[in-house]
Amino acid sequence: MAFLFYTLFGFAIFFFGGWCFVWLMHLMAIFNAKLKLHKKRQHTQPEEPLPGVSIIKPLVGVDPNLFSNLETFFTQSYPQYELLLCINDENDPCIMLVNRLLEKYPNVDAKIFIGGMKVGVNPKINNMQPGYEAAKYDLFLVSDSGIRMKEDTLLDMVLCMKDDTGLVHQMPFTCDRKGFPAIVEKVFFGTSHARIYLSADLCRINCPTGMSALMRKNVLDEVGGIKAFAEYLAEDFFFAKSFTDRGWKLRISSQPAWQNSGHCDITSFRNRITRWGKLRFAMVPHTIFFEPLSECLFLGIFAAWAANFLLSWDCFVLYLVHVLLWFLLDWILLCIIQNSPLPFSKGDFVVAWLFRESSALFLFLKALFDPMIQWRTGTYRLRWGGMAEEIKPKL
Repeated sequence: MAFLFYTLFGFAIFFFGGWCFVWLMHLMAIFNAKLKLHKKRQHTQPEEPLPGVSIIKPLVGVDPNLFSNLETFFTQSYPQYELLLCINDENDPCIMLVNRLLEKYPNVDAKIFIGGMKVGVNPKINNMQPGYEAAKYDLFLVSDSGIRMKEDTLLDMVLCMKDDTGLVHQMPFTCDRKGFPAIVEKVFFGTSHARIYLSADLCRINCPTGMSALMRKNVLDEVGGIKAFAEYLAEDFFFAKSFTDRGWKLRISSQPAWQNSGHCDITSFRNRITRWGKLRFAMVPHTIFFEPLSECLFLGIFAAWAANFLLSWDCFVLYLVHVLLWFLLDWILLCIIQNSPLPFSKGDFVVAWLFRESSALFLFLKALFDPMIQWRTGTYRLRWGGMAEEIKPKL
């Protein structure tokens, strides 16, 4: 009996301590969002010219918002940059759309690279490799096709690039779009994802995503350039790790990465979150155990039991207070990141928040027990450490 008691006591301490730590993460994320996001930056040393930037855009296919998203890169208020538009397939319909933009903005330094270059299993790196080799500036920005920029976004990112900084990243968020799937995406990226992202950034933990990241090319060339990471699907994690391993710092831009894909549905959203989960499990295996305990509804069960065991608190009351307080802190964080009126009502937020929270465990289990990754037109198997191999379809 004594052994059972001390075992339960140990578990109770663990879950209660973990519960307190997650509340600390909430507060760190809110603090970091207030500290760093939506700060207006200006070039305060006009005698020092701003460095040139090579923007690499890997493009695949066309969605309803692609033209307007790409156009924001042609209209940046930045003195010296080039656009390197990389398209893997010569029959891709986005070529015609890109040509329209080239005709509309003849004064913008922009080039198309068609065909890619096979340097590994990662299709994104294969697509970008010709543009990377042709980049003429030391700073280069990798920006996904679904990203939309404000006119001063590139300036903001460059001004974050201090002498000791190797990579500047943008926190993923979403533009205002209509429909329930768009609300779910905004709630996810403004609450659950932002909490982890911002608290990790505050603790200087490797968290950047590759959808919008500004990097030093000469530093990356020291380890072989982007092709050195072509055996990984999560190349963004290993880009950042390469910088931090050599003493360079990572910094977050004050502007979020505005995702604005024209296709938005629950199935593709779930597939995307599941794919990210599989990559995390392969790269950082200990997240398999800790990740479910970062979710509101699941963690609340163990926290309520632990508080009852240690302090005789009422489980039901504590669980309700836990969910309500979590919900309120998520609302506060989302409003800070949005920095403008939300495009949906509080009632819509409640429904989307409950939908996301209640499906989190299902998506975790789906990612855990199905290691295959479907990405773009390929199927991949992950190995421990994050390396991937492409699975050829059987003829």
